[in-house]
Amino acid sequence: MSKAAATQKVYNTATHSIILFEPLRPGHVGMYVCGATVQSSPHVGHLRAAVAFDIVRRWFMKLGYDVAFIRNVTDIDDKILDKSAAAGQQWWQRAYIYEREFTGAYNFLGVLPPTYEPRATGHVPDMIDLISRLIERDHAYVVPNADGTPSGNVYFDVPSWDKYGELTHQESGTQSAALDFTTAQPTDADAVVEAAAPSIDKVGDDKYNPVDVADLSEDKRSPRDFALWKAPKDSDPLTARWDTPFGTGRPGWHIECSAMSHKYLGDDFDIHGGGLDLRFPHHENEVAQSHAAGWGFAHVWMHSAWVTQKGEKMSKSLGNGLSLDNVLEGYTPWIVRYALGGVQYRSMLEWSDQTLQEARSAYERISGFLDRATELLAHHDIEMKSTADISQMSADDLPEAFVHAMNDDFNIPGALAAIFSTLRQGNIAISEDRIDDVEASTNAVRSMLDVLGLDPLSSTWTSSASSSNTHQDNTMNSILDKLINSQLDARAQARASKDFAQADAIRDALSDAGITIEDGPQGSTWKVARS
Repeated sequence: MSKAAATQKVYNTATHSIILFEPLRPGHVGMYVCGATVQSSPHVGHLRAAVAFDIVRRWFMKLGYDVAFIRNVTDIDDKILDKSAAAGQQWWQRAYIYEREFTGAYNFLGVLPPTYEPRATGHVPDMIDLISRLIERDHAYVVPNADGTPSGNVYFDVPSWDKYGELTHQESGTQSAALDFTTAQPTDADAVVEAAAPSIDKVGDDKYNPVDVADLSEDKRSPRDFALWKAPKDSDPLTARWDTPFGTGRPGWHIECSAMSHKYLGDDFDIHGGGLDLRFPHHENEVAQSHAAGWGFAHVWMHSAWVTQKGEKMSKSLGNGLSLDNVLEGYTPWIVRYALGGVQYRSMLEWSDQTLQEARSAYERISGFLDRATELLAHHDIEMKSTADISQMSADDLPEAFVHAMNDDFNIPGALAAIFSTLRQGNIAISEDRIDDVEASTNAVRSMLDVLGLDPLSSTWTSSASSSNTHQDNTMNSILDKLINSQLDARAQARASKDFAQADAIRDALSDAGITIEDGPQGSTWKVARS
């Protein structure tokens, strides 16, 4: 472990305070971060949270911690079911298509792969066990059918848990302060958090936290009770239903994260992270059901703020979601990552051309310095350190100002100031032909940039001759996948209607285009035929 680890401070949303970070196990950090609901393509708002927690993870690693980083995938919910039905897709097909898009976007922006990335549908038994535990402890109840049999609807009994609201510091019958988060200063973390959190007594829909239809049911004992398990809608396919002791149905929204974090990190773990909009009701409900189950659960809560446009949260549901494809039309992935990660994670990030232009200017300064340093060092037969060697540099080997900034709840502006200060020193050393100082400055700049996932000489940014071409290839592959799958769906419909001539015509057309179709019990798949 580095000496710097002893002074790491983080802002704990649950306590509204900066605390000294003390891991539950020396040398280890267990992190669970809420990942994507894979209903559609990722936008910049999703990617800001991914980059923010990637930086947190990288810094813990630089401090010398062994980090277990779990990021889930929500691959079944009402939106996925509704949108797949409207598109004529299998729900699991749609989920997998967009899960791959998210993975591609993460990779494209240099986000490290998680230690493990569980899907909700892969952990239904764990959810059933947790729900059964809550029922046994009198913190959940099953809604019966008219004949007294289990309906499949199970609710968390909020009045049975008198600590409900402990994460957001709300009590029943109170209203959260009416604050305008758009006017909050970057340092006003409490104001930003409180302004974005609705009251636990809020009635009706919220544009940032849509109410689960199941949570509006008249079957609930209390208006604040929330769904743990949901009986299927008539439109839900049979593949989206699981048999349980409390009836046939599927998971509620909140239960998956409690079950999966416990599966991989145990009763207690260090950090739970996610976007600010998840703080209530999602994380509040996670806390209630996990603590009611008898688990210690997360000891520190971290929430990344939003990407905004003209003061409004960026969101597809609000009509202002900006896809990665749109952004990459004019900027490289490095620049986009810099723009997303260039502010402290608790600060709102206003997205604009100016933000991206500033990131481009930063890249030109950094790459210009590294080009000059590389040329000078090569002239003296000194090779640049490998990416692995740079990553292995300890936090104790970095400039004090950078360490102080990162240990101050991941103060990214302060960290960037330290990077450019070292860069200026390196440029002076180049002009004075001080080779040892040039080499030291270069290694320090690269190692600091590595913490931010921005070392221009890392394999992430140099593995392909053209990042734009790589992205275009990925985009084209995604488009091709969607087009072919639409043809497979049409073929399946033709076969179901016994129009075998049409089905064969579709298969032959795909074959002529170099696509091989393979039929199986789970449906048809495709691959490019070998030449």
